[in-house]
Amino acid sequence: MEFRALGYQHPDVRKLCDEVQQIYTERYGDPDQGPVDESDFAPPSGLFLVVYQDGRALACGGWRVADPAEPGLSAGDAELKRMYVRPDARGRGLARAVLAEVEHRAREAGRTRMILETGTLQPEAIALYRSSGYTDIPGFGYYRNSPLSVCMAKELG
Repeated sequence: MEFRALGYQHPDVRKLCDEVQQIYTERYGDPDQGPVDESDFAPPSGLFLVVYQDGRALACGGWRVADPAEPGLSAGDAELKRMYVRPDARGRGLARAVLAEVEHRAREAGRTRMILETGTLQPEAIALYRSSGYTDIPGFGYYRNSPLSVCMAKELG
């Protein structure tokens, strides 16, 4: 397993993000509408990782600096985005490995807390985050008032 930091427009990143958007469409009726800009994941204000095995992109996840002007957020916050593992690669611990690596890289970049937004129709994601030490926080961002939204945070200490 190899982690590669790639630009958000890299073909493998785009393919994985298109696949996760399809999952959102299947579960919620629409892709994620929250604003994401490719520059969000450019160091030092973010990073996007892809996991490769035998030359094949299997999973991804990234972080970006969160908006400290958002109520409840602070200048040290990083926001987790686009966590995804291809269906044929699930059950091997890749999601947990990506999450740990994204947290590690954000901590190395000076971030002190990871925040995220996920949906109630993604129970496997919620279970992963809770089992990894994330706790519920008030809503933030594009889906702050959505009844289908779950927001969480973890100190990166």
